[in-house]
Amino acid sequence: MRCAKPGFFFLAISFLAIFAFAPARAQQEFANLGDFKLVSGETIRDCRIGYRTKGALNADKSNAILVTAWFGGTSEKIIEYIGPGGVPDSSKYFVIVIDPLGNGVSSSPSNSKPQPHMKFPQFTIRDMVNSQHEVLTRFLHISHLKAVMGASMGGMQTFQWIVSYPDFMDNAIPIVGSPRLTAYDLMHWHAENDAIMHDAAWKGGDYTENPGLVQLAEFGALFATTPQYYNKKTSREDVQQALDKAAAGPAMDANDHIRTAQALIALDVSDAFDGSLDKAAAVVKAKVLVVASRQDHTVTAGPALEFAKKIHAEVLELNADCGHQLMECQGDKVTRAASAFLEK
Repeated sequence: MRCAKPGFFFLAISFLAIFAFAPARAQQEFANLGDFKLVSGETIRDCRIGYRTKGALNADKSNAILVTAWFGGTSEKIIEYIGPGGVPDSSKYFVIVIDPLGNGVSSSPSNSKPQPHMKFPQFTIRDMVNSQHEVLTRFLHISHLKAVMGASMGGMQTFQWIVSYPDFMDNAIPIVGSPRLTAYDLMHWHAENDAIMHDAAWKGGDYTENPGLVQLAEFGALFATTPQYYNKKTSREDVQQALDKAAAGPAMDANDHIRTAQALIALDVSDAFDGSLDKAAAVVKAKVLVVASRQDHTVTAGPALEFAKKIHAEVLELNADCGHQLMECQGDKVTRAASAFLEK
């Protein structure tokens, strides 16, 4: 998986357990948004957003489901595992997977010609969601969704969707996501970016070899699960080999990593509501199922559970020592709950 970050490749694969394991190809499409204005007032020039679809849109366009991507995730990797019988079920729903800003497919520091590398402006999760709304309304001519769902950063986008566009969907399923990060989460993402930017190979973003790979592999090992799970799966003798393998694996472009991590750091669904989560919660109209992992060390569960109470959401809180890699341990429970929720 080209855009997986070292140490998080298996995390991404575990999230695919919620989808149907029925590989199928879907064509990569692009929506050209032109100059796209960000929440900050800056502009992404010649912005284009990638997406793929699976299934058939019904006559009244009432069966569309948007799946949002995790950190470094791509529509290519997600859509190939969506099929009949999964969640979402492409025999019932028209499933849309949109590549987020910064993932190396949609406009990103790594592929922008007018704004390459660190000249690419900082964007937010809200900007990701706004660009997705443009794709749905202007290019796919969809004005309402059956549901929005996603895991990890996909769950963060899902929380942003229900606040930014509360009338746009009937249901939402954020999985191990957050409406805003805790101090512990912020420390994690600052540390990852620091590891890249303090690598001598980074050169202000104009590198010739991707910097920070070893350090990111180590962060992945530390945060993806729990000490108990890691010790169970990895022997003392195998630690160095595991780190070497992760560091040598497919890597997200470092500048893309920095800008995307900055989007996570800036996430706060209350930022358009004077910083009040109560005001943000008051606008939510969708029925929501919040899936949280009590031992999540990557996206700690507190803010998601607190926001769930404010919006009267259904909650599936699981306690497994695989932490953020919840799908690896208890994917069957998440799949059953999500499927039942969508069928109500």
